[in-house]
Amino acid sequence: MIDQFTRYHLETNWILSVPVGSPNVPQPGQTDPSLIRNFCIIAHIDHGKSTLADRMLQITGVVDPRQMRAQYLDRMDIERERGITIKSQAVRLPFTPQPDTPGGLLAPDGTTYILNMIDTPGHVDFTYEVSRSLEACEGAVLLVDAAQGIEAQTLANLYLALNADLHIIPVLNKIDLPGAMPDKYAAELAHIIGCRPDEVLRVSAKTGVGVEDLLSEIVAQIEPPKGVKDAPPRALIFDSVYDTYRGVVTYVRVVDGELNHRDKIKMMSTGAVHEMLEVGVISPEPIKAGSISVGEVGYLITGVKDVRQSRVGDTVTASVNGATEALGGYKHPQPMVYSGLFPIDGDDYPTLRDALDKLQLNDAALQYEPESSGALGFGFRCGFLGLLHMEIVRERLEREFDLDLISTAPNVVYRVEMEDGKEHVVTNPSEFPEGKIADIYEPVVRATILSPKDFIGTIMDLCQTKRGNLLGMDYLSEDRVELRYTLPLAEIVFDFFDQLKSKTKGYASLDYEPTGEQAANLVKVDILLQGETVDAFSAIVHRDNAYSYGVALAGKLKELIPRQQFEVPIQAAIGSRIIARESIRAIRKDVLAKCYGGDITRKRKLLEKQKEGKKRMKMVGRVEVPQEAFIAALKTNEPAEKAKK
Repeated sequence: MIDQFTRYHLETNWILSVPVGSPNVPQPGQTDPSLIRNFCIIAHIDHGKSTLADRMLQITGVVDPRQMRAQYLDRMDIERERGITIKSQAVRLPFTPQPDTPGGLLAPDGTTYILNMIDTPGHVDFTYEVSRSLEACEGAVLLVDAAQGIEAQTLANLYLALNADLHIIPVLNKIDLPGAMPDKYAAELAHIIGCRPDEVLRVSAKTGVGVEDLLSEIVAQIEPPKGVKDAPPRALIFDSVYDTYRGVVTYVRVVDGELNHRDKIKMMSTGAVHEMLEVGVISPEPIKAGSISVGEVGYLITGVKDVRQSRVGDTVTASVNGATEALGGYKHPQPMVYSGLFPIDGDDYPTLRDALDKLQLNDAALQYEPESSGALGFGFRCGFLGLLHMEIVRERLEREFDLDLISTAPNVVYRVEMEDGKEHVVTNPSEFPEGKIADIYEPVVRATILSPKDFIGTIMDLCQTKRGNLLGMDYLSEDRVELRYTLPLAEIVFDFFDQLKSKTKGYASLDYEPTGEQAANLVKVDILLQGETVDAFSAIVHRDNAYSYGVALAGKLKELIPRQQFEVPIQAAIGSRIIARESIRAIRKDVLAKCYGGDITRKRKLLEKQKEGKKRMKMVGRVEVPQEAFIAALKTNEPAEKAKK
């Protein structure tokens, strides 16, 4: 039994390129920059990005056929289970175009080129990973499903690539599907990019049809890297990972000069000096080399164990006679969503701190700071780029570091102006100030929604209920429309994505970017147990939604908190005003069981005695909320997280 790719390979008699290490392949550090092409693949989730990368690995012969597996570059279990790319992966591919390849930037026939490919994520939450990858490339392959057309998040990544001045190669994938409409979506892509429909390449990543032609077009269309070989070395750090045994592994793109084994290098932002213990390339496993030079993408190992000493966006140069001007780095991402992470076992706090340190090296967009909660103990307030990012980080912490965590309900950053002129930045409802408030400002985003025209009314109705303002609407084709809205980020954080998908039968796609802030009528809703505020359940919501939030959460807690020896009131309050209440009935012992006769006054005396005891117990007793109640209640406040799964 052979797969479709192997069958196509046998029928067309392909001659696979020779792998790294063969005498005909330019070796790291000795490659002519004119033979190097650096490119990345940008696409939406499930448009075949990882499958196309698999075919490229097979065609160029860098992976042994016995070791080949689907989604080869997706190394994490979460990526393989969910079928999504979370972490960018760089790989060096040797490729020899066929003699009948069209002209352009090609060298004479039989020349082997070096293609440095970066496979990027497709979800909006990992746009920062994409932006870093674009800095290391001269071109990008825009991959679109021929059965679905371009999606909002792909459009956003396309604009990022155009802003980085990259050459775009439009490609339609999955042309072998029965429902594929390549002519229709080729016209749509041509309209967006500004090319002719016949310039849009058509491939099937599953069977391998057209993939070799795509590689030839990458060689022909994308310009080779420009750099000065004899200049002081300058390399841009575009990614880094933490290895338990070898310390920090830094991925770099060399812009000028050459980095050699055992050289002493300097990080230009921190001034730290290290000796390079190993330098090499990824093809797709690490291959040690003597040096890497202009235009090449590779890795450095210095033995550094401190994760903070290898910053993404920093410039690496020689410690002696090095460069004086740093390369343009990246803007550090601003968190969009905040949530608290607390270990269920308090003894795991140091482990959680170390785990976040190491994870931050793999994920530079993650931000965190210590936080304590009266209900949950010690933990960290973490900033994420979105709900999927938050969910993935929590799952990685639990899997890779064997932690059991509670995450509080996600919220955004508010700015509160007081009547006395003071200003407060609120990332946690517990930080909400008391006193006379003049204005509260919430972050807003510019949302782009792509959908079939049949759902325009439904989408408009949903956006209006979420306090959105329509900015404009354009038809990309006869039956595909793009809507642009300004929406409060807090509305997107909860159930907007879930409702959008359900109301459009899964056809609509969403992308958003921050655009500033606006004044809003917001209030803080507190949950009180027996008169005491439980900070973990507090939330900042719009005044119109405060009552429904209070009623819903009080009802959930009534079911989750076990009955006590005395009656426990659960109240939702805005300031000192109670807006909702539920009561947990007391466990009552039958004190009349032993009264098998006698005067009624004896029974009344026993009941009064029990009543006094309950009253006294209520004055001194504390309501212990079990961890299970926190976990269940906080999960039920995260419908958007469930929608992303």
